[in-house]
Amino acid sequence: MLDRKMHRARVISSVAATLISLACGTNYVYSAWAPQFADKLHFTTTESNLIGLAGNLGMYSLGVPIGLFIDNRGPRPGVIVGSLLLGLGYVPLATAYETGAGSVGMMCVFSFLTGLGGCMAFAAAVKTSALNWPHHRGTATAFPLAAFGLSAFFFSVTGSVIFPGNTSAFLRLLAAGTFFMTFFGFFFLRVLPHTAYHALPGGLTRSNSQQLHRTSSEDGKARHNASRGGFNPAIEPGMSTPTTYTTPASPTPVAGGGEAGSAELPTPEGASAASQADLEAARPPPPAPNDADDVDETSSLMSKSSTSSLPGDVLVQNSVDMDRSHRIDIRGWRLLADIEFWQLFAIMGILAGIGLMTINNIGHDVNALWKRYDSSVKDSFLVQRQQMHVSILSIGSFVGRLLSGIGSDFLVKGLGASRAWCLVIASLIFTMAQLSAVNITNPHLLGLVSGLSGLGYGFLFGVFPSIVAETFGIHGLSQNWGFMTLAPAVSGNIFNLIYGTIFDNHSIVDPNGDRSCPDGLDCYKNAYYVTLGACGLGLVTTLWTIRHQAIKREQEEAKVIAVD
Repeated sequence: MLDRKMHRARVISSVAATLISLACGTNYVYSAWAPQFADKLHFTTTESNLIGLAGNLGMYSLGVPIGLFIDNRGPRPGVIVGSLLLGLGYVPLATAYETGAGSVGMMCVFSFLTGLGGCMAFAAAVKTSALNWPHHRGTATAFPLAAFGLSAFFFSVTGSVIFPGNTSAFLRLLAAGTFFMTFFGFFFLRVLPHTAYHALPGGLTRSNSQQLHRTSSEDGKARHNASRGGFNPAIEPGMSTPTTYTTPASPTPVAGGGEAGSAELPTPEGASAASQADLEAARPPPPAPNDADDVDETSSLMSKSSTSSLPGDVLVQNSVDMDRSHRIDIRGWRLLADIEFWQLFAIMGILAGIGLMTINNIGHDVNALWKRYDSSVKDSFLVQRQQMHVSILSIGSFVGRLLSGIGSDFLVKGLGASRAWCLVIASLIFTMAQLSAVNITNPHLLGLVSGLSGLGYGFLFGVFPSIVAETFGIHGLSQNWGFMTLAPAVSGNIFNLIYGTIFDNHSIVDPNGDRSCPDGLDCYKNAYYVTLGACGLGLVTTLWTIRHQAIKREQEEAKVIAVD
């Protein structure tokens, strides 16, 4: 009876985590309201891009400290703080649009808060799902990850159905929807305790692992509390606390062992259930096992210590080269001195920056083409078209992650090839998107640009975390992925400012201060020529990286054979 109630509570908590995640990816819906917002407040396209970039910075730049906060305070405080930040961000933005007054600097601050709030609430939702379902962690985390990826689609479709062509109402929807969805989910989001375990004393057939045996909850709690010197009622499940495991030492230590990273980071992009293994790698492993909650009856405990990389194993198993990911541990200063880090950092920066330029500016593309195609088009129609393209981007990203997850596993397991070939595919998809963008003059065909851009973006983020884990090791994934996600923050700024500058150079200002660009494709074409060149650079860098990794792996294998 108790188990049934606990199961029901975990299901409810997972539904709450999914609901919360659905409210957290709204930075990618920016293009659906950015052009009208800029027109109302008389901002240039460059200034409009700065506001969008501030939201991206809030989402990308503080992942590590947010993860540490959630580890130390538990997931629930992260959700309530994230909810408040989302409200504090979107409400002033909606008010500024309604009054037509506001400075660029303040709008950037409010946009930053929306990104920060979404990142914080999403990280808490993902961690809660991972802790509540240790036996089915992949499936459990796939739901909030997928919901985050489809957040832009959800809000853009909802806005187009309920408030067609009404930007003011759409901003109020974002303000109310993000706040109340996360605030409501807070009351049902809980980390439920699991039964404790201890190692079976005999009958072991493997030197480096032990079968685990379920004990009564009270016995487990007693041992757990005794090892900590007493019970601390202030600590809730999901918070970082030290724990000693009653497992016999194994004579064979694991090579390259080390502590798992303490911060869990989400991937602030669309996700898919079928590519869950790759997507889960985007979140660095949770803290070293704090209690028996994270251990299954058939789990294997690494013999080195209780701070083994078990949580990381669960997150990325069946997806990365587990042998290599445990054998190496490159992080900190060693990471910055490794040429492979800079190769991958460059690839991430180039390709993610290309995708972010279209994600943040597809609304301006829509306006420019339609006003040239039909000068009598109404603003309400343009808003609906912007929302449609945001939906296409969101779905494309979702599909890209799905395909990259399946495709990368096929490359590794079926063909014995490098997972980095998925980055080559992403580069080619982005190239096709840029070629479409510099040639399409008929706005009815603009879906090729948004669809291919979303697909390439999904391919990139669907496989990249696993590549980082395989290249530098699972133990430092928290730190390494945190460094890697700084690349889009840098490149996104560069490409978006280039777009804004080019668009503004073709814009005219009427006596009322309203800006418009009557040149159609010429308003932004040169910006896509820049990103087309960047696609070529990204492709060359990716091929160089694949070649470099192949040579390095051959040298490693030769050393192993020589030692044997």
